[in-house]
Amino acid sequence: MPTARPPELKQRADLRARIDQARTRRDAEGLRRIRRVVVRRDGAGCEVADGDGGSRWVLDFCGNDYLGLSQQFAVVNALQDTAAREGVGGIASHLVCGHHAAHAALESELAEWLGYERAVLLGSGFAANLAVVQSLLGEDDLCVQDRLNHASLVDAARLAGCRLRRYPHADAEGALRQLKSMPGGAALLATDGVFSMDGDLAPLRKLAIAARLQGALLYVDDAHGVGVHGPQGRGTVAAAGLSSADVPLQMVTLGKALGGHGAAVVGDAAWIDHLVETARPYLYTTALPPAQAAASLAAVRLARREDWRRDKLAGLVARFREGAGRHGLDLMASSTPIQPLLCGSNARALAMALALEQAGFWVAAIRPPTVPEGRARLRITLGALHEPIQVDALVEALARARDRVGDEAAA
Repeated sequence: MPTARPPELKQRADLRARIDQARTRRDAEGLRRIRRVVVRRDGAGCEVADGDGGSRWVLDFCGNDYLGLSQQFAVVNALQDTAAREGVGGIASHLVCGHHAAHAALESELAEWLGYERAVLLGSGFAANLAVVQSLLGEDDLCVQDRLNHASLVDAARLAGCRLRRYPHADAEGALRQLKSMPGGAALLATDGVFSMDGDLAPLRKLAIAARLQGALLYVDDAHGVGVHGPQGRGTVAAAGLSSADVPLQMVTLGKALGGHGAAVVGDAAWIDHLVETARPYLYTTALPPAQAAASLAAVRLARREDWRRDKLAGLVARFREGAGRHGLDLMASSTPIQPLLCGSNARALAMALALEQAGFWVAAIRPPTVPEGRARLRITLGALHEPIQVDALVEALARARDRVGDEAAA
């Protein structure tokens, strides 16, 4: 008689079978994610491995280096010089022995730039959102969020154990209704400043009024706004004419317009001290390398004073949208460097992305669950390292890819 497998082996086999079935389903639905290997970067171009032992050069129109600071020589020099003196690691958590003078200098500069008393550095925007929501809210509290908020905000509320209520995208009246539904406890109204997949802006002034009416704390994740929008690149909060009194806590990432890695939360001293003393993603994480903090400090100083980067970027966005309009490309309404082109089906988005890569342009196909079902798209991003002639060439390639994919679908 066959020998029965031990229960633990059967459980492992069942789990593997479930994983295999899910992967097969993703294949069938055009939802497989494949990591691409970047061999090297040079300006807006990069060499990408093709999977067959070779590589090709493409123009990158899918990254988030909006101001072109990731390769700027002063930023790179700051990282190299500090690494030569201080090493490459953060060594320990901030509250043990990892808090370096470079971290303190960056926190001070960020707070002063954005108009807040204090700042605290964290390892990523995802960790920063977890830190804020989990340290402020518990099971008797309410977190109200835009339906298109970043996944980190949604996950943060779920892990905090609070009540999560989501309102229709950019609907401030819907946010107010959800805030009114809370019988007691604390309330946090959280929103992206720039929505990363649609490229549009949150109605921050209206949300600030809703939060004030209900005594809620307004928290803005401005990952894609700081550096790009507002006076001196201070982000969507400043662009909306709001202050720290209206938005007591704000998150900024260091890895998008600032070209580095990590994130920070800014607020008044009481809020930030509470995060430093209680936020688990801060307490139990090794500090960013001092060299990375020094590089981000150099990037912040450039972003503050070099308005030409934002001016050039705004001109490229306008040029791209004008050219796309001439060709009848179905762009979503966005005035930001994030320019989504709706494709509908996953297959169509993938086919267009492949056609673009063959023409020398790297544009990401974004599919569910990152975006809603039936709303797959190409997420085109522009940066200050791009040139007008490259933007014009991309528009022409997009029109050809649309026509080619449409012809193939019809056949």
